[in-house]
Amino acid sequence: MARITLHLGDITTDSDADAIVNAANTSLLGGGGVDGAIHRAAGPGLLVQCRELGGCEPGDAKITGAGRLPMRHVIHAVGPIWRGGGEHEPELLASCYHRAIQLAEQHDCASVALPAISAGVYGYPLAQAATVAISATNAALEQHPGVEEARFWLFARPAFDAFERALGD
Repeated sequence: MARITLHLGDITTDSDADAIVNAANTSLLGGGGVDGAIHRAAGPGLLVQCRELGGCEPGDAKITGAGRLPMRHVIHAVGPIWRGGGEHEPELLASCYHRAIQLAEQHDCASVALPAISAGVYGYPLAQAATVAISATNAALEQHPGVEEARFWLFARPAFDAFERALGD
């Protein structure tokens, strides 16, 4: 049975994950936060691979190799920008996690490291983002049994606490 685990710290250091999910922007060409950290840690080869993908729409994800990162793949998931909740943000966010788990299974990844997509500069309220993330990931794990573990990496204590509450509900 698949499980969700929570970790406090830098997602790029997870040497136990087969794939890492990047909270990417639509260009897939790097940015700040988790996106910038992953691109820096992976090295310039990741940017070369991302250029070949032609971008990605919110709610979707695409996969590349991982460059210098310890995992095999980077799954670039584009979350929604928070606009108050009335523009399908929960559905788009849930779709990111589902698509990431689906791609992980398709590429024989038994474990995947995940960030809090859209909960940073995209402004998604943290508690709501955590609830959507945990619920969507649980549903995706049920549909994609090849993924045995979803490892959420939260960079700061407030995010960890929000995900811990959502996981307990």
